[in-house]
Amino acid sequence: MNRCAWVNLNNPLYIRYHDKEWGIPLHDDGALYELLLLESFQAGLSWECILNKREAFRQAFDGFDIHKVAAYGDEKIAELMENPAIIRNRRKISAAVKNSIIVLEIQQEFGSFDLYLQGFTGGSIVCEAYTLRTTSPLSDRISEDLKRRGMTFVGSTIIYSYLQAIGVICAHGRECDKYCEKEIIL
Repeated sequence: MNRCAWVNLNNPLYIRYHDKEWGIPLHDDGALYELLLLESFQAGLSWECILNKREAFRQAFDGFDIHKVAAYGDEKIAELMENPAIIRNRRKISAAVKNSIIVLEIQQEFGSFDLYLQGFTGGSIVCEAYTLRTTSPLSDRISEDLKRRGMTFVGSTIIYSYLQAIGVICAHGRECDKYCEKEIIL
């Protein structure tokens, strides 16, 4: 199989992520939340680093149970700060808690986080190669709205990467068998 040039072919986790997850439209709120949390930890780091720690994050963050994470207090944050298997950045850990509360509020308001996201595209998929850019007017709008709601670590670059991961933006490169021929730019 021909894959995007960014895939580290020496890392089976990365290959599996590219082939089975990245860019495939995702509508399950639990999975959408997991990737949002992981993307926020990626800020300033590589996705491969986060992907390699994904299982450790899953264990540390109670299986990405949004209700549990939203209820974390100082004691749990201190415990996470001592966990060498994850990214131990107090600001990112605190953001994960705060952002979880806000995702729950969005779910209450829109019925689901997926419906909230679809509201920005009308359910359409944007097709553009990953080499085109690192932000877009779409990621700018979503980032701005999430920040307005109080989220942190959701800048436009992080949100653009997130939208690629969850298949709102189909960004496979021309060299990849999964390349999207039809370009729809919102």
